[in-house]
Amino acid sequence: MARGILTQHYEQLLGLAPPWRIGEVELDHEAQEVRVRVELRPRARLRCPVCRAVCGSHDHRERRWRHLDTMQYRTILIARIPRVACERHGVRQVAVPWAEEGSRFTALFEALAIDWLHEASTQAVARRMRLSWDEAAGIQARAVARGLARRKPRLPRSIGVDETSFQKRHEYVTVVNDPEEEVVLHVADDRRQESLEGYFTELGPEGCARLESVVMDMWSPYIAATRTHVPDADRKIVFDKFHVAKHLGDAVDQVRRQENRELRAEGDERLVRTKYLWLWNPDRMSREQWREFAPLRNSRLRVARAWA
Repeated sequence: MARGILTQHYEQLLGLAPPWRIGEVELDHEAQEVRVRVELRPRARLRCPVCRAVCGSHDHRERRWRHLDTMQYRTILIARIPRVACERHGVRQVAVPWAEEGSRFTALFEALAIDWLHEASTQAVARRMRLSWDEAAGIQARAVARGLARRKPRLPRSIGVDETSFQKRHEYVTVVNDPEEEVVLHVADDRRQESLEGYFTELGPEGCARLESVVMDMWSPYIAATRTHVPDADRKIVFDKFHVAKHLGDAVDQVRRQENRELRAEGDERLVRTKYLWLWNPDRMSREQWREFAPLRNSRLRVARAWA
């Protein structure tokens, strides 16, 4: 249909401003698509997308972008986009206000997809928004790149380092976070010494010297990386409470097992089936558990001294 109320309506919805305008809107009932054709006004000045210099036209290429659906119909933006010949940057496609370079989706469509990716898996979002998995993952990757480009460099006073497994625990990534600001600072493949050293190199000598504490588990590659890059590292490394408690629990359990074998050989069954009494958090014990545990804790057994 020719330009009229409908084309003006879509111009307002898309937020188009000169030199861009809607040429026509096509409705295809069979394909269940609305096709919105966008065009440049005649004699519009073309600019290099890098340096913004006014340039002459090189050629035109038709491009398509998926936009937010119109009712139950997919909405497709179509435009013949000029390429300019810039003296400094060569042949470049002019920037369009509704989409990022290299994307086949409008910015508004990608924003909706990102909102959904906060709530559901990539596969679920792809299915509901009628995308392929790669398309949904590409939208997410571009959003991450934009966020990283906007992020200002941080010089934290404290960092936390942890490894996270995925792919059925066969793959690991190293994650560095700022516990004070509650933000992720760095993610690297694997959990090797080099995985953490990449962050320290990025932080630089000044940033490493500024660190007051590096919280981690007792993973030796992380310890080695911190000792290599952070001055006075042994004073600044803080082992997280979970792993400290695990090692303490393992030590108490080893004492209990050895002593239990010795006592049972003498016919003493006091430590039989008491493993978890020694490992439970005392603050979470029931009254019944405390009544059972108190005589053992107050005894002269080696495991009681280890527990204390």
